[in-house]
Amino acid sequence: MYEGIHHVSLLVNDIERSKEFYGETLGFTESPERPAFDFPGAWYQVGSTQIHLIVHNNGKTLRGTTKIDSRDGHFAIRVSNIEAFLKRMNEKGVTLLDKPTNKTEWHQVFIADPDGNIIEFNH
Repeated sequence: MYEGIHHVSLLVNDIERSKEFYGETLGFTESPERPAFDFPGAWYQVGSTQIHLIVHNNGKTLRGTTKIDSRDGHFAIRVSNIEAFLKRMNEKGVTLLDKPTNKTEWHQVFIADPDGNIIEFNH
């Protein structure tokens, strides 16, 4: 019955700053499919899933910090080459929490976007 996750929505404060981060820093491809909603936002295609950025200053899910806590709410993106990902993040100056050895069977790397949304990348 379930086919997978269609999209993850994230609240952001500044859409241009967020587009710079998701598009330029992470290298995600912005989707042209986003309708002309009456609020700023952007959609990014990541594999078969989308990430929807939504400007909603009164939203309740903004963490209020960019401190990385791997146990806080987050979603995970599988990468094919964790070393290439780490190299890109280091070149872009992104603060990260690198957990190559942990209780899972995969290498985990956690980052926070400019609004504090935590994303895990793993391999």
